[in-house]
Amino acid sequence: MPRPRKRLVSLDDTPYYHCIARCVRRAFLCGLDPSTGCSFEHRRQWIVDRINLLSSVFAIDICAYAVMSNHYHVVVHVDAAEVGLWSAREVTERWLRLFAGPLIVQDWMSGCTLSIGQRALVDQTIEKWRSRLGDLSWFMRCLNEPIARMANAEDKCTGRFWEGRFKSQALLDERALLACMAYVDLNPIRAAIATTPETSEFTSVRKRIRQPEQHQLMRFSDESLKPEIRAEALPFELSNYLELVDWAGREVRGEKSSAMAAATPPILQRLSMNSEAVMKYLSSKPDLPLRALGPVEQLRDMAASFGLKFLHGMEIGKQIYAVRS
Repeated sequence: MPRPRKRLVSLDDTPYYHCIARCVRRAFLCGLDPSTGCSFEHRRQWIVDRINLLSSVFAIDICAYAVMSNHYHVVVHVDAAEVGLWSAREVTERWLRLFAGPLIVQDWMSGCTLSIGQRALVDQTIEKWRSRLGDLSWFMRCLNEPIARMANAEDKCTGRFWEGRFKSQALLDERALLACMAYVDLNPIRAAIATTPETSEFTSVRKRIRQPEQHQLMRFSDESLKPEIRAEALPFELSNYLELVDWAGREVRGEKSSAMAAATPPILQRLSMNSEAVMKYLSSKPDLPLRALGPVEQLRDMAASFGLKFLHGMEIGKQIYAVRS
């Protein structure tokens, strides 16, 4: 039985989450449908454009994404502290980029005089929007619903477009985040629709390789960043990450020469991660069976915070975090 989202997402345990949404009946979201000959390739850009828009509205940063033919992946960082710092006007301006909003709020924004009761209603509405702008479920709702409407309008049909609600996986530390981001960016290579990271279209790794100056995606750590900016960066360097993705991509494609197998990316050694277990995870099918990924101790703590005795992911957690000599 599906669990309520509040039993799956705990920002006290981690701000990082891997989300996946699939089309109903595995229908084609993007790409070329071989059964009908119809091309839906343009819909990939719909997803990317929407992700970029929402990342500029919500207090949620994009760590990684990959848009496939009948599903997409996105790895996010929920910044609960940031949304609390926004003024009422900034919250309203952000929300109105997505929705029209009630007339009373529009009157307040335009400087109209309001009664005490009207101003209280405006304040109440803005605080509701504030909570939503830091909420993962609302982020995914604002991503999926417009895409569904656009696709149904294009297909001249009605009904459900997405296969139920999105799935989410908690990433409990920087090692889990690193592995999951690589897993997401390697989706086109695992599916044999791309041969290298730089040719994997509609993925975050390709965008980072080709457009490093753009910052719609969450930035990597860099000692040159100012202290107030460094908190927004991913906890590892871009060069290390690209090295891992390139190594794993070659392994996934079966290019396992003895020299290459020995050239394990140094970042795995520094983070005390078992390269064999990491490779097994990166090569696995994209069914997202794990509720969380991370060290066993943290998985147990998260399970306890939900009143559970077990979380799916403990076995692979033991493998990935077990260092072999």
